[in-house]
Amino acid sequence: MKLKPSKLSFINGAGLGAAFLMANSSIGPGFLTQTTVFTQQLLTSFGFVIIVSVLLDIGAQLNTWRILTMSELHAQDLSNQLFPGLGYFLCFIVVLGGFAFNIGNIAGCGLGINVLTGLSFQQGAIISCFIALILFWVREIGKMLDGFTKILGTIKISLTLFIAYAARPPLMQAIHHTFIPEKLSTAAIVTIVGGTVGGYITFSGAHRLLDAGIKGKESIQQVNKSAISGIIISTIMRFILFLAVVSVVIKGVVLNADNPAATVFQSAAGNFGFRIFGVVLWSAAISSVVGAAYTSVSFFKTFHPLFIKYERLCISIFIILSTCIFVFIGKPRQLLLFAGIANGFILPVALAIILIASTKIKLMKGYQHPLWMRLSGWLVVAAMGWMSVLTLYDWVIK
Repeated sequence: MKLKPSKLSFINGAGLGAAFLMANSSIGPGFLTQTTVFTQQLLTSFGFVIIVSVLLDIGAQLNTWRILTMSELHAQDLSNQLFPGLGYFLCFIVVLGGFAFNIGNIAGCGLGINVLTGLSFQQGAIISCFIALILFWVREIGKMLDGFTKILGTIKISLTLFIAYAARPPLMQAIHHTFIPEKLSTAAIVTIVGGTVGGYITFSGAHRLLDAGIKGKESIQQVNKSAISGIIISTIMRFILFLAVVSVVIKGVVLNADNPAATVFQSAAGNFGFRIFGVVLWSAAISSVVGAAYTSVSFFKTFHPLFIKYERLCISIFIILSTCIFVFIGKPRQLLLFAGIANGFILPVALAIILIASTKIKLMKGYQHPLWMRLSGWLVVAAMGWMSVLTLYDWVIK
């Protein structure tokens, strides 16, 4: 069966590349750690958290991708045109959240190489830092991102699917509690949504499409296809990892507190599974390092021509600083959990700004954003805002 030229261009082009960039950014080491920690607490009811997070993802991603590509502006530029100075504020909180995420991503690289080679977390982080820098300097950034993220995304899903199959998960019980949960946790929802669509991740795919010239009303179908593809890819990985984790946890296996996801892979497939975990974790981490650095820099590169001219240098500095902070601070598990929560707080603020901008016809170049999409976006803002406050209360007040 031959694919139509339009389908081939999507698969080989920036459309699917943007989808994998978003999905890879959301399926980073933080996602592996967060999923394992909360599945341990909620067991099969964690499936409900995934369903809720997917619905919130859809409301956030479809709105963001459509609004930015139809306005033909990066998020910070659209915000500045909405209200002078607002784009700088958005840039600050997103880059700050992206930086927190990237420290966790570098930590994940260190953990992955530690599993594969026995080197220390810090040594693994430094080696991964050099690899990430080489990736950005050897090829044109856009083509590197599109190819690199597709390859690593496929590797992560395939290997984790093997582990889930080997672990023999309780499918019927997981499906039942996915829709009728026994336990609930707002902290889990805020952390998972923050880790998979919060902060810079919300904008990663849309900014990639803009940089590739995919924008305007004539590109609306490609934008929709790319956004939906990204959500589907990340959702598949979430459920596969959840099934692998829950199948191990319900057997009474005690997870290692410093590296809980590793215990899951090792319990399911022995030492071979442990090595697979190293590959999955490093793949997840290095692709997230690339995604976080690229997207964070895209938030301020339009402020001055020098940032565009020296984009590679800015990305390199971002990665090097993230690595240095991790090397001196350590504690990867805590960093990964904190990054998800921090970006969960950023999501409602950033999405609210984008939704307000979508009501300005002049900014949207005549494009009218559908009312149902706008309402779904505001539901995400309200839900994430409310749950973020509850999480803050649980962490600080209690």
